[in-house]
This record gives sequence, C-alpha cells and structure tokens, in this order.
Amino acid sequence: MPTLHSLLLRIAALLLALITAAAAQDYPTKPIRLIIPFPPAGINDTVGRLVATHLSTRLGKQVIVDNRGGAGGTLGTELGANAPKDGYTLLVVALGHAVSPWLYKLPYDPIGAFAPVAAVASAPNMIVVHPSLPVNSVKELVVLAKKKPGQIQYASAGVGSFMHLGAELFKLAAGVDLLHVPFKGGGPAMVDVLGGHTKVAFATTLTAPPFVRQGKLKALGIGSATRNASLPEVPTISEAGVMGYEVANWIGIVAPAGTPAAVVEKLNHEIAAIQDLPEVQKHLANEGADVIRMRPQAFGQFMQSEMAKWERVVKEGGIKAE
Repeated sequence: MPTLHSLLLRIAALLLALITAAAAQDYPTKPIRLIIPFPPAGINDTVGRLVATHLSTRLGKQVIVDNRGGAGGTLGTELGANAPKDGYTLLVVALGHAVSPWLYKLPYDPIGAFAPVAAVASAPNMIVVHPSLPVNSVKELVVLAKKKPGQIQYASAGVGSFMHLGAELFKLAAGVDLLHVPFKGGGPAMVDVLGGHTKVAFATTLTAPPFVRQGKLKALGIGSATRNASLPEVPTISEAGVMGYEVANWIGIVAPAGTPAAVVEKLNHEIAAIQDLPEVQKHLANEGADVIRMRPQAFGQFMQSEMAKWERVVKEGGIKAE
C-alpha cells in the first residue's frame, strides 16, 4: 500500500505536470530572445536568423536575435546557460560547442547546463586541392601524403577552426601527416590554395563548389554521410576510402537546463514545421547546408558523441587555443 506521503508526492507531481502543460499551451506570452554567440554573418548567424524569423511568424511573438560574439562563442553561450529557465531565452549552438570544452576552461557545463531543443542544419566540409597537385581522388591523396610525410601543406582559417579540425580528423583517420598552414580567416586560406601556394584545403560546401565548377580547384570528397546536392558527382570521403570520416558544422537550438519539457517539445515541433518549408530548405541549400532533424533527446545524445569525437582530435592533434 502506498503511504500518504508517497500519494501526496504523486499528486503534487501530477499537478505540476498539468500546470506546466497549461503554461506551454499559452507559451509564448512575450518576445523570445535567441542568443547567437557569434558576430553577424557566417552560417551560424544565418541559420539562427532564419529560425528566428519563421518562429516569430508561427508563435505570434517576436523572436529577437541577440548576437553575443567573443572567446570562440563561449561568452554568448555562458549567457544562455545562466538565463532564466522559462523558454524565453534560447541559444544557437554549433560544432564549436563540442570543441570548446577541449580548448578552453569553460564557466558552464556544455551538456548539463542546457536542454536540447532541436537540430536545425548541417554543412559538411569537403577536400579540395589545387589542380597542380597530382591527385584525383582521396585514395591518391592518402598515398601521396604517405610518400611525402609532412610535406603536403593544407590551409585553414586558423587554429581550432572548422577547416583545421576537419583536416586533423582526416590525418588521424587516414594515418597521414599533413602540414598545417593557418591563416586569419577562411577567405585568405582559400586565396592561398587558389594561388597554388598551399595545395589542399578542407573547405566548406558554401565556399568551394563555385571554384570546383570553374576548374580552379579539384574536389576529392565530401565530409557528409551522403553525397551533397551541390556536387553530386563527388563521393563522400568515407566512400572514397577513409571509412567513417564525417565532418560537418551542425547548428541547433538549446535552452537553459530546467526549461519546462512541454515548452521544449512545442519549440521542437515548430522548428520541425519550419524545416518543412521549401523556402527554408532552399535558403539552407544556398548556404551549402542541409536540414537535419532530431528530437530533443537524440540531439542531446548527438552533442555528447560530438564532444567525444573532437576530444580525441584536439588532444591527439595537440591543438591549443590561440
């Protein structure tokens, strides 16, 4: 027989659940702040603003974008972690969220401080080489790199950048030694590869395809699980010989931990509906990105797996924040 105390606890839990569900039905009753922990421009900002625009329409309340760049995204992320747990502050997270714990001493728990809401989009990397490099496939690049360890240079947007991390994972997965040449941004890095000074780049599917179509670069492989619509003839890096290699700058939405589950569920549902819109899919495709769909729990598990993956890359690659 249940005790009076246990019965009271059950009743209290049921009442709380009913109150929370009722509050979620009325949510939102005021504007929502969406923190983007990066400056304006760039794919994280673009995707965040796209979500904010359509959420405003669907929810009937304005979603206000708040760009809080600095310290590799950690300043804005800390704001999100410490915000009220009421569903009126959301945060854009991306690949860097899984990398930052291994580069910085963080003032928040990257997993425990947040309630996953939804994954939104994913933009894979791709290996491109200057036409003067005598390789035409990922396998040929691996063979050449093994013949000339430490001699083939690749350009990146800087230490800890998306371009750098993708290359370091490739080095581990393929068992090769490539020489890192960091630049101050992706633009200068691509200019150097286009000029044939450095020969290789682990570029984005936004910047590289036009140069591939013009014959100024050769595309060897895409870092996604499936082929990319922008260059369907280019194989994935995994199918091209480096099994299991997958690198993408994923973007998603989280809320402070403790945000009511019913609110999180409502937001996930609304974001899924936004992802179904043809104009949203077209907008993402123009950014070299694809829609990715995950329920809150699955998105949380995905972020944990990404953290484990990049911990190995940072530690074994000896990557240090600059």
